[in-house]
Amino acid sequence: QMQLVESGGGLVQPGESLRLSCAASGLTLDYYAIGWFRQAPGKEREVISCISSNDNSTYYRDSVKGRFIISRNSAKNTVYLQLNSLKPEDTGVYYCAAGGGGISPCRSYYDYWGQGTQVTVSS
Repeated sequence: QMQLVESGGGLVQPGESLRLSCAASGLTLDYYAIGWFRQAPGKEREVISCISSNDNSTYYRDSVKGRFIISRNSAKNTVYLQLNSLKPEDTGVYYCAAGGGGISPCRSYYDYWGQGTQVTVSS
């Protein structure tokens, strides 16, 4: 069974950090472009960061540039999203997704999605 599982979310104060993990079973993440998405309460889901499958090139949404870092650990078949200097507006459910084909970091279509992990930033 092909599955993505996110973990690492939680409740933190502004300025703190979290590391989200996207672990895969039944598929090898190195062969896929991976996207991290966020859905805030009452808002549409938006792409936050992506990493390509061919050269690990990355994309970051302007609001998270310089604060978030996406990376791969091939040995663990896991993709991480390091969240630094968190702000209340970073609150939401974070999803990872895997998409095949192409060379760009972000895909227009993703084949597999995780169930999401909640990140809450509040003082």
